Amino acid sequence: MAKSKSILGLHHIGFTVPDMHQAVTFFTDIFGAVTVMECGSVDVDDAFMAKHLGVPKGVRIADQRVIQIGRGGSLELFEYSGVTGNQSLKHNGEVGAMHIAFEVDDAFAVAQRLETAGVDLLEGPTLIEGGPMDGLVWLYLRSPWGQFLEIVSATRPLGYEAQGGPKLWTPSEGA
Repeated sequence: MAKSKSILGLHHIGFTVPDMHQAVTFFTDIFGAVTVMECGSVDVDDAFMAKHLGVPKGVRIADQRVIQIGRGGSLELFEYSGVTGNQSLKHNGEVGAMHIAFEVDDAFAVAQRLETAGVDLLEGPTLIEGGPMDGLVWLYLRSPWGQFLEIVSATRPLGYEAQGGPKLWTPSEGA
């Protein structure tokens, strides 16, 4: 068996949205997303969908797009058809729940802009003082379909970095 190559890093995050137009509009209007690729629907059979994507019989990709927000990995958005049953998102305490964090230059200023735009913000922004994340400012928000997102900013190395830990990669690297 040949020796495997190194893992290079995060390429993209893929997730399902209930309405592609709504999702792309939200990410474009709020975060300045650029659509990189529009794949549309995928014409394959039930066996392919089950074996390659782990979805039940009758479920198909109705639309697939890749968007880019600033620097870093892309977001691959899927809208499926043929899905039945309860479609509620998991809350952050449940296994499989997830959020996506975007680095911004000033979380306080961006939070004001998001609030003015009518985005559903949770409490914050919050500055962490002390510990490994000392200096991080963060705020959770929800997309129109309920997906948790986060904005973060820092004006100095985080606490663990100041203690000699490895530098965390951020989109501001090389800016």
